[in-house]
Order: sequence, then C-alpha cells, then structure tokens
Amino acid sequence: MLSLIKLPRVFTINQVPKVFHEDGIISGYRHPCSSATDCVLSLFQLTNETLNIWTHFLPTWYFLYKLLTVVLMQDAWRDVFTWPLLVFLVSACMYPLASSCAHTFSTMSARARHVCFFFDYGALSFYSLGSAITYSAYVFPDKWVNSTFHLYYIPIAVFNTIICTALACYSRLGLPFLQYNHDTIKRFPECRTPKYGRTLRVLAFAYPYLFDNIPVFYRIFVCAGEGCTDNGTNTLHYWHTSLAFLTGFLFATHLPERLAPGCFDYFGHSHQLFHVCGIIGTLFQMQAIEMDMTLRRQWLLVHAPPITFANTIGAGLLCVLFSLCVIYTFSLPLYYALAKRGKRNRRPKTPARASN
Repeated sequence: MLSLIKLPRVFTINQVPKVFHEDGIISGYRHPCSSATDCVLSLFQLTNETLNIWTHFLPTWYFLYKLLTVVLMQDAWRDVFTWPLLVFLVSACMYPLASSCAHTFSTMSARARHVCFFFDYGALSFYSLGSAITYSAYVFPDKWVNSTFHLYYIPIAVFNTIICTALACYSRLGLPFLQYNHDTIKRFPECRTPKYGRTLRVLAFAYPYLFDNIPVFYRIFVCAGEGCTDNGTNTLHYWHTSLAFLTGFLFATHLPERLAPGCFDYFGHSHQLFHVCGIIGTLFQMQAIEMDMTLRRQWLLVHAPPITFANTIGAGLLCVLFSLCVIYTFSLPLYYALAKRGKRNRRPKTPARASN
C-alpha cells in the first residue's frame, strides 16, 4: 500500500530555514512547509525525526493501558487513595503523546513548529506536577510526612509548573508582542542566540524537577535511621533518578552528534536517546510509585494528610488551565495580525451608491 503512495522527499541542512536546524544533524530534514498529510506520511519513511516520533508514540499506548487498568480494576473513582496515581498516569500519557505530535507536525511551518513545541512544554510541565502529586501522597519519607514543607509542597509544585511552561515558551521567541509578532518571525531570539534559548529551556525543566524530587533525593541519598522509609522501592528510585540525570545530560549536550556531525542523522542522535532514557525512567518511576503506594498504604492512611480533590485532580486541572493560557498568550502574536488581515480581506465591499 505504501509503495503506491509517493512519500515526501527529505532535505539537507542547507535546504531548510535556520529555525529547523538541529546541532550536528546534516540530513534527513522534511520540507519546511509540509502539509498535514505529508507529516503523517513521513512517519513511514526514514527522516531525522522518525524515531523521535515512534519512541514516544508507542509508549503512550502502554501508559494508556496502565491508566485504564487502574480505572477499571482498582475502582479508582471510589478509592481516593488512587487519585494521585491517576493524575500521574494521565500526565505520563500526555507528555509522550504531545511530544510525538509536536515532532510529527512541526514542519508544517515555522509558526506551527513553535506552537507544537509550546504544547510539548506544557505537557512536560504537567508531567512534572503529576510526579509531585504522587510523591506527596506515597513517597515522602516518614519523618517528613505532615511537615511544613509537605503541606506547602503541592501549591509550590503547581506554581513551578506554570513558571516552567512560561519560561520554556519564552526561550523560543521571547516576550509575546513585545519581542515578536507575525512580522518578526524570521528574526526571533532563538535564531540570534540559540545557546541562550537552550540554556533557558534546560533551566525551565531542571528547576521543577529538582524541587519535585527533594523528598526522593533526601530519602535515598541523605536520610539514615528511623523514619527514612528504607524499603525495597529505593532501588527503583535510584534507577529513575539516574536516568533522569542522563536524560538531562543528553538534552543539554547534544551528544553524540556534535562530535561527529552527519553520522547520527537517522539513528542514535541525542534526542532519540533522550526520548528512550526518559521513557525508561518513567517506567521505573511508575513501578516505584506503585510499590510505595502498596507497601505504605496502611501507614499513610493513618499518618499522612488526607488525599482530596484539591491536592490531586484539582491541582492537575489548575495546572492544565494555566498552561493553556500561557500557550495561548505565546501563540497569539504568531497568528493575530494574519487572522485580522484575513478577516479584512474577506469582508464584502460596500456596493457603490447608485446616482440619481
């Protein structure tokens, strides 16, 4: 069937605008003004984005299966104790799906590329909050449960995710309307100072991750003795923490393709490895959360703060709402004047008044 369909051609780095360039990637670029159909067809041909898409699209279905298992088999609607796990699994479904969609449709235009990755950043921010909600409910070491830090942990995590989305979006173009609009799309800050934009992006995701994982870091690296919750789950926490740092290293350094430009265009470049390490890290994280949830359930139900709609599903919905507002704010300048001009062109002309 696919042999009867003409697949889109691919290009070298010199044949596409700078906004589409990736460090160390020389070939395998798709057309910078691809149609939606071309973007979908490119899933079935080898480009420098193909594995980026599939390494996140396929795991989405596994996480969705896990989510449905919890909903259908653990009576999640009645068991409040499972609500944090539900939020985490929803976020674990959303971030790889948003990422695969962003990589699929980001070559429709320069504007579409920015908007696609704005949604990708919002989904990653939500995943950060989903992790924080489960840590608060199941992972906090015994001696920190009901502490002042524990009581303010979720509100701060919500605030951090909003800042994360805004800072990540800012790192691409700057301030909406003030530093860019639809007319300045070809000279936005990311082209002038790409290292500055990438540094801001790393900071945007590193900061909430480091804050969210304070209870995990304390539990597995610092705490000793009574009240440290030293159980079999800690090994899994070591694994997902190590993979998270490896993921951040790959994202920040663009290795190995920077050492041998052109050699890793299709297989083995940093973004593919970043995706794979991130997904494996999420799998270990999910297993650790589920094990802590099972092993500590009885103790947490007695000693931990009550799990409510506000500190689980409500916090997640608030994060999604504010992130969508941030994405809308940063996306609006890219299309506002064009849409306004289009409406003006479509407005019917007033017929000339007939003379007597």
